[in-house]
Amino acid sequence: MIREECGVIGVSFSRESSLDVSYQLYYGLYALQHRGQESAGMAVFDKGRVNLYKNMGLIFEVFNKKLGKLDGSAGIGHVRYSTIGESNIENSQPFLINHKGKAFAIVHNGNLVNYRKLRSNAERRGEVFTSTSDSEVMLHLIIGEVRDEREITPAISAVMEKMKGSYSAILLVEDCIIAFRDPLGIKPLCIGRIDGGYIVASESVAIDTLDGEFIRDVMPGEVIILKDGKIIREERLIELENTAHCMFEYVYFARPDSVIDGRSVYDVRRRIGEILAEKSNIDADFVSPTPDSGATFAIGYAKRSGLPYIESLIKNRYVGRTFIMPEQNERELAVRLKLNPIKTNIDGKRIVLVDDSVVRGTTSKRIVRMLKKSGAKEVHLCVGCPPLISPCYFGVDFTTKDELVASKKSVEEILKIIGADSLHYISVEDLIEAIGKKREDICLACLTGEYRIKVSEI
Repeated sequence: MIREECGVIGVSFSRESSLDVSYQLYYGLYALQHRGQESAGMAVFDKGRVNLYKNMGLIFEVFNKKLGKLDGSAGIGHVRYSTIGESNIENSQPFLINHKGKAFAIVHNGNLVNYRKLRSNAERRGEVFTSTSDSEVMLHLIIGEVRDEREITPAISAVMEKMKGSYSAILLVEDCIIAFRDPLGIKPLCIGRIDGGYIVASESVAIDTLDGEFIRDVMPGEVIILKDGKIIREERLIELENTAHCMFEYVYFARPDSVIDGRSVYDVRRRIGEILAEKSNIDADFVSPTPDSGATFAIGYAKRSGLPYIESLIKNRYVGRTFIMPEQNERELAVRLKLNPIKTNIDGKRIVLVDDSVVRGTTSKRIVRMLKKSGAKEVHLCVGCPPLISPCYFGVDFTTKDELVASKKSVEEILKIIGADSLHYISVEDLIEAIGKKREDICLACLTGEYRIKVSEI
């Protein structure tokens, strides 16, 4: 099970609007729930003050009885998975600091790989932290650079020069929304127009949910400022020759109905499936996805191969991405609880099983065993992501090589572990072709071991 750090959203309405920003944040975060299911929170500006509420749990659990108490014209919201910092209420977002009579709140998606050094420097200056999160460090850095209370952009620019890593962040300073993205554009962020104002969010699906109009992606190194339901500033503070968009957004993290940095996620995944069909050329009875993340890949595979698309596994919709159990026997139960085979479809059949990725190999092994126990004659596993060989330091929760089966084993060895009849990965070059961007503009570090930010800095 792969996890990504979180999803962020910011909304600005005109003061004359009768709309309540908390409801827009709530439904926008609901559309981003797949990006984080451990905790959720909002900070909303209303009548001269910022009101903050956050808690552990899913969106509907956290805000079930709180929305009516978070009225306002501008606000930010967050859903979280933990990568830096434990999964607890202290590390949930937004973070809020009152500085010289003004409230500063922040939400952040990504990882600051040099945050320990930045935090240590801040602590030597006497600053006090309430969490172990790199997002709180970012907020302290920004406040420390503010020289003119009326102008926040120079502070953002100065902080960008200091921070190493990935960040799509949204700052709330009273009724002002400030969105900014790291110079490599590792994590996604986009802006749209909604009735009465503007929205910035991790994915375009949040804009769609609010019946808004997608405008564009926030550019790497850019800051966008919203106030009173208007865009008052758009400025690219740092412009590098190339970007480093995370390939995992296209393979796994983003919803298939999102558009990430100009590319339809659905189209990318369907094309990956087509390429897998072209290259694997498997003689089978039908193609089947691993629910739900393998579905779009499998549709592409079926279209190109001519094999029928038939479900062999049904997912329990009430078991989320966070359903991970620590003990081996509990993990076995977790797989059975999450996925159940359709034995009448499986018995005696040769199946092409399509999945998004193989990380540790344990889940794939259990699924293959489940299918064969249900009578499958053959199971051929096709994977929409090349072998993962190196850790990610930018917001994906595999941070050591020990977690990655492909870092120390060949495809043939992985095949023996999984127990399938054949194993087919898409190649790095074919993945690049499916994404439709230049190699130099995609972060492929977990596939190649080549980092755009020097590993010595991490």
